[in-house]
Amino acid sequence: MAKKRKVLLIGWDAADWKIINPLMDAGKMPAFKKIVENGVMGNIATLDPPLSPMLWTSIATGKRADKHGIMGFVEPDPESGGIRNVNSTSRTTRAIWNILHHEGYKSNIVGWWPSHPAEPINGVMISNFYQKASNEEGKPWVLQDEVVFPKEYEKVLSVLRVHPLEITEQHLLPFVPDAANVNQDEDKHLRSIAKILAENASIQAATTWLMRSTEWDFTAVYFDGIDHFSHAFMSFYPPQLPGLPDNLYNLYKGVVEGAYIFHDMMLERLIELAGDDTLVLIVSDHGFYSDHLRPLSLPKFGPAPAYAHSPYGVFVMSGEGIKKDELIFGATLLDVTPTLLAAIGLPIGKDMDGKVLVNAFSNTQEIKYIDSWDTIEGDFGEHPEHKRASVGDSMEALQQLVELGYIEDPGEDKANAQKTIEAENKYNLAKVYFSKADYSMAKTLLEELLVENVMDVRVNMDLANCYMNLKEFENVRGIVERLSGMKEDDENRQFVNMDLIEGQLLFAEGKSDLALEKLRALEEKNPYNVQLQIELGKVYLAIRNFELARIAFVHVIQLDINNAVAFHGLAVALLRLGHYEEAAERALDAIGLRYHYPNAHYLLGEALLRLQLFQDAANAFELTLTMNSAYFRARKWLVEIYSKHLNNSEKSIHHQRILDLQLKGKITIVSGFPDSGFEILLKVLAHGGIEPFPQLDEDNIVEHAMNRVNNRTKDFSWLADAHGKVMLLPATSLKFLPLGFEYRIVFLLCPVEDLIGHQQQKENRKNQTYPLNLINAYNDIIHDIDTWVMENPTRTILYVQRDDLFSGNGEALENINKFLDFRLDIDGMTKVVDTESDI
Repeated sequence: MAKKRKVLLIGWDAADWKIINPLMDAGKMPAFKKIVENGVMGNIATLDPPLSPMLWTSIATGKRADKHGIMGFVEPDPESGGIRNVNSTSRTTRAIWNILHHEGYKSNIVGWWPSHPAEPINGVMISNFYQKASNEEGKPWVLQDEVVFPKEYEKVLSVLRVHPLEITEQHLLPFVPDAANVNQDEDKHLRSIAKILAENASIQAATTWLMRSTEWDFTAVYFDGIDHFSHAFMSFYPPQLPGLPDNLYNLYKGVVEGAYIFHDMMLERLIELAGDDTLVLIVSDHGFYSDHLRPLSLPKFGPAPAYAHSPYGVFVMSGEGIKKDELIFGATLLDVTPTLLAAIGLPIGKDMDGKVLVNAFSNTQEIKYIDSWDTIEGDFGEHPEHKRASVGDSMEALQQLVELGYIEDPGEDKANAQKTIEAENKYNLAKVYFSKADYSMAKTLLEELLVENVMDVRVNMDLANCYMNLKEFENVRGIVERLSGMKEDDENRQFVNMDLIEGQLLFAEGKSDLALEKLRALEEKNPYNVQLQIELGKVYLAIRNFELARIAFVHVIQLDINNAVAFHGLAVALLRLGHYEEAAERALDAIGLRYHYPNAHYLLGEALLRLQLFQDAANAFELTLTMNSAYFRARKWLVEIYSKHLNNSEKSIHHQRILDLQLKGKITIVSGFPDSGFEILLKVLAHGGIEPFPQLDEDNIVEHAMNRVNNRTKDFSWLADAHGKVMLLPATSLKFLPLGFEYRIVFLLCPVEDLIGHQQQKENRKNQTYPLNLINAYNDIIHDIDTWVMENPTRTILYVQRDDLFSGNGEALENINKFLDFRLDIDGMTKVVDTESDI
């Protein structure tokens, strides 16, 4: 039997590169630096919502919360009727230690959140209640039941714990050199430091004892110290925040730095005990804002402290078979378990949401898959089903969540506390669905929550985003009106930027000029608002002012170097400005921050194509399709690249076949009234990359379209040849189109006075009375078309104003491209518009 590979997984909650990097450079974190120099390092993207129990469970399972079942910090207690700390029994999927148990590995799991009650695994598990000191001074500190498995280790592990009262002046001075000047009756900060130190020292003591005293293949340990130190002391971290008294700043400005150094000291011992042959992975679940992005105040809703979490944490992996001193890009929390399973040589469940970080390995890694670890029969070291209702709880852990501000004090009203937590966990689930772009599921949950509290700010804001993505703009406007009625003294009013929401709404509705006016007015008041600058950049891209878009996105990056959306927007602007190499670099920056970003991969492919790096471009487009198989434009490029540049007819035919299947039954129609110029719109779409049906005939294109529809026989048998193509059809003929196809209609509107003028010129009539009958007929036709479209979900229509099409700002072209699933080449469309703008 092959020797099992030893793995040490260390969790540092909230660890952030912005603090680690300068400390490493200063020689203050030598143990961590050693791991970095002998392995790979990079950002690791968090998940939404960034709540630690949900995130650490995702790390341990490779799955999002909708699959693993942990929805927050606390949960309803079926026994007491109140609430309890979230428990391991609430997890609905197997964690990595369960998988390893089944495969015969011995594991030590220490303090993972949540892991109480300890699971009966092959090895030792110490739950996240182990280090919590709940005893009053002078009373015994008793270890709670089911904190340790197996029970035989309870006695020795119990005495290894460090109580906060054991923390002395010598322990505190490295954090607060002037601790003697603190009035501890009024200032509780030293007690907070002592508590955090004691709890993390307890976890360290248990872990090092187990590593020395037991046989193990896998050790996973979780430290919450950096997170707790950051929540309590980041407001004192340099530079000094406005309004912070000098004496408090000078007392506590070194605490956060001390926390990192303390963790590095503990890490040194863990590495020493692990040995050189062990794969070591250090990961944090999110970062923590430490610079100008630190929130100066927090909202009065939900787990408000989470608003101080930054979206990227720390990822470091070192050991045999791992690259040395290299960066790794695109890691997410979901990738940890799949990567560890691959490193060990075990298969990855296809139902896991994460991927294997193959670029971390120095050699090609054989990756094996199974459908799911959850469906395999056998012993996985799990609790029996009956334990899901009957578990212990820790009042100390619950109270700490109250003190940190993650939950409200449940009080004596158990029923109300349970109702509150049920709503909170439903909200968290909605956030999970939203992060997966399942806006319909998120919308359903949020609408249910709004019934209970119609003025809940968070729910309204997130529901507005759902409606925006679902193009339910009237519903968005309803939320804007509702929130505009917030009372002046409402504490959360400052967290609702109604003008920004309205600007986003106007842009989503295609009203870029009005959106730009609104957003520019906001910019004058607050030029450093990151989200505002992103929205401005998006509008500038839509109206094809690429230089102003470039400036806006550069501004965002200067404010927030870890903003993937800004890097992608900048890449788009640079590509359109012809700076292809720099566009590719910025697209790679976006991908490095957020790997699962199909738009960025596509943009990279397009930039590489312009640089004539055809194989690299094909690789980027192929990767785009693994993330979004319906990305038509990427597939069309692949058909062309493989056929014209890489001489790979097999792959070209493969992608063309898929494209034909995806477009089967889908027909794009350009429509309008005679004399409106709608035949020009057909040329625009044809030059955008959609094949016209039949081929364009510059002389009699409208006449062909009129003759194509025989209103007497209603013969549309020829439509079978129009799959995936674009055809011209006059407005009055739309209603004769048969069922059985999916129609997307781009309808060109022009002022009715122009149509009437053309009509009168044809009939050689002048100076007649106002032709009310013609205007009514025009309006009746439009009304009939709207009714016809609404009668069947396979029909959708986009109205495009002729003046907007030829305005030169490009917004109409962007709207058409969006309507047609981003299948079009905007540059090709623009050339037609520019040459035909005199109609």
